Amino acid sequence: MPLDPAFEDPIVRGPAIDAQRLSAPALRQRFAAPPAWKPELEMDARPAQLDQPPRPAAVLVPLVQRVQGLTVLLTQRTAHLHDHAGQISFPGGRVEASDASATDTALRETHEEIGLAPHAVEVIGRLPDYVVATGYQVTPVVGVIERDFTLRLDEFEVAEVFEVPLAFLMDPANHERRVVAVGGLSRTFYAMPFHGRRRYFIWGATAAMLRNLYHFLRS
Repeated sequence: MPLDPAFEDPIVRGPAIDAQRLSAPALRQRFAAPPAWKPELEMDARPAQLDQPPRPAAVLVPLVQRVQGLTVLLTQRTAHLHDHAGQISFPGGRVEASDASATDTALRETHEEIGLAPHAVEVIGRLPDYVVATGYQVTPVVGVIERDFTLRLDEFEVAEVFEVPLAFLMDPANHERRVVAVGGLSRTFYAMPFHGRRRYFIWGATAAMLRNLYHFLRS
């Protein structure tokens, strides 16, 4: 899928977020007193079941405090799953009747998927909802993790967990916009390739939510 040439312009891409704005205290302050802003993306290019209301879901955007700065914890889904098989995603899932809020959903699903205890997460805010192609309206819940933690992966759902520096993800020099034909129309989607232990291709809804975080911090 080719790159969108219009996104090669640095002015279109936007500047990197300053490092001092990517600390845990700065993020807490930003979410406590958010600016007036508008998300860049609110849904996938081809949301399913448009004749039905989207089903509620929530994910956790886990920001892990490391010596070198904050990182974003991401999962790679196993290859046999029905939805989003093999893709990079935030931990999370659909809202259950027993969940009191989107925050409860995000923390519960994260604990079930990767074993991260809810008490280890300091929830600092939310990003705008995002409708994915499988018909879910996803609430991204942002949390900071500053204490030591251990993980226990649900091997049926999660193939791997890895971390990406927040500074890398908040620098549009590391963002791509690609073009794909959907239903005879040309659509674009974001991607953020990252070379860690191996090459990870972060794209789709996960990249879109990270772009919204970028615009929230840039505003």
